Amino acid sequence: MDMTFTLTLIVAVFIALVTTRIAADVILMAAMGGLIISGVLTVSEGLAGFANSGVMTIAILYIVAAGLQETGAVQWLSKYLLGSPKSLKAALARLIVPSALLSAFMNNTAVVAMFIPSVQDWSKRIKLPTSKLLIPLSYAAILGGTCTLIGTSTNLVVDGLLQKELGIHLNIFSLLWVGLPITIVGGGLLFVFSKHLLPNRESTLEQADNARQYGVEMRIHKGSSLIGKSIEKAGLRALQFGYLFEIHRDSALLSAVGSETQLYENDVLVFIGSPECAREIQNIQGLRPVGGGAEVLEIEHNKRCLVEAVIGPEFVGLGSTIKEAKFRTRFQAAVLSVSRKGNRINSKIGNIRLQVGDTLLLETSQDFVGQYRSRRDFLLVSAINDSTPPNFDKAPLAVGLLLALVLLSATGLLSILEASMLCAAAMLATRCITVAKARRNVNLNVITVIAASFSLGAAMSKTGAAELIASNIVSLTPHSPWLSLALIYLITVIFTEMITNNAAAVLMFPIAVATANQLHCDPLPFVITIMIAASASFITPIGYQTNLMVMGPGGYKTRDFMKAGLPISLAVGMTTLAIIPLVWSF
Repeated sequence: MDMTFTLTLIVAVFIALVTTRIAADVILMAAMGGLIISGVLTVSEGLAGFANSGVMTIAILYIVAAGLQETGAVQWLSKYLLGSPKSLKAALARLIVPSALLSAFMNNTAVVAMFIPSVQDWSKRIKLPTSKLLIPLSYAAILGGTCTLIGTSTNLVVDGLLQKELGIHLNIFSLLWVGLPITIVGGGLLFVFSKHLLPNRESTLEQADNARQYGVEMRIHKGSSLIGKSIEKAGLRALQFGYLFEIHRDSALLSAVGSETQLYENDVLVFIGSPECAREIQNIQGLRPVGGGAEVLEIEHNKRCLVEAVIGPEFVGLGSTIKEAKFRTRFQAAVLSVSRKGNRINSKIGNIRLQVGDTLLLETSQDFVGQYRSRRDFLLVSAINDSTPPNFDKAPLAVGLLLALVLLSATGLLSILEASMLCAAAMLATRCITVAKARRNVNLNVITVIAASFSLGAAMSKTGAAELIASNIVSLTPHSPWLSLALIYLITVIFTEMITNNAAAVLMFPIAVATANQLHCDPLPFVITIMIAASASFITPIGYQTNLMVMGPGGYKTRDFMKAGLPISLAVGMTTLAIIPLVWSF
């Protein structure tokens, strides 16, 4: 009875995660509550995930990553690593290596978030399409995260389960034997076949500049100094980051306007360009934003800034119009423009229905980035004209503290949890990050999802559901450990492409251990396989957060990830299944 209830609940959780917009933490907490209330698990068994060392390590590493972010350590390093390559292959080599290396030692989501603006500016400077660089950035970050125990939260989650269930403690570099080869194979494929795998959404530098193209409407208000002036004399012809597209005058539409066209009161001017274009035209006296509500924001003008925010899958107003979502009152931010898949949406701002991946150009307070960077509503939040730049003077210190964390854990002097706690404390003590910002950067939603997932894995082990599924796997793979390993890898990859990678890893852990036990094999190769497979999400943009983060800025379509990701996924899978039996014998 308990087994039937557990399996039914897991199927219901899976369907809810895939087909509904209910937040993952809500779904998994409800499932955990159901297991406790039904008596399948005791209270202590259900809540065990919140005391797991892997989960606590993830929480603390958020502070370490935030310290690196606040000091601009990644930008500090990238300045020396990216350089000025002359070809796409040279650029890919300079991008893949540092992003994979950094992702091995800090949260890969944070690495991608910090690299996106740098890569966009870099692509303009070296005259290469942004779309040729952002998918490699995401994939390299994913692959680099598999090289060490702290590279991705999935590795830490599974390591926590290994310690609790099997008493096995992995070293920080235990995964390097398989992580490094798949990083070389995956990065090598991107490098060698870049012409065929990577999309080219832009044919010229000007089109590349519009990878995040916005249309911003500005009105000439009553008493404006621009009234009666020509477009050229008003300084609207020689804009650096965009151009005047058209003018709406009463019921008339003036397109292809000439330099001598005069401006009148209440003219609505439509500008098209990059995010910096909005900053540029807002510095022109006599223009005011149209329809975004910026004029009624309760924020002093000298405390405002422009911000780009990418809508996440858990945004509260998903599917609603900007007006219905009450965006301005809810976030104290005015939406100036919306870009979808790299293209501007030519519609009245208030009537645009928000979708996952939409990139919003906002006018808001200087605190917006810090307040919402770690909130579930947005995948990526970045300031256009950040008034509080990183403290680059502390960047070398932050990098040194990270290296100390790696050395202490690698030499066995301290556990990863202990080394992370020491590093985070040092970040706070040296003011690499403030306590308030450290608190904001701990993503409690992710921590809750991971901890609650543990209850599902515990229920599968306790009720015998894991053994039942393992028996079916063994029966399908005629008692061949390698074929069983391959099937577990395949199932985990499918799960992680459809639901969260951490939940997929936790659900597959008891199945992998039970399969190994039935085959009378060492469970470690099977568990390592789950670690790699749960992170190897390349085929869909929703499979891994970094893929979704680059989708809007790169102007990608879903098929771009399938085209580039399918061969990478197959190559990584085959390499993993070839190497694991050699390093960890059955």
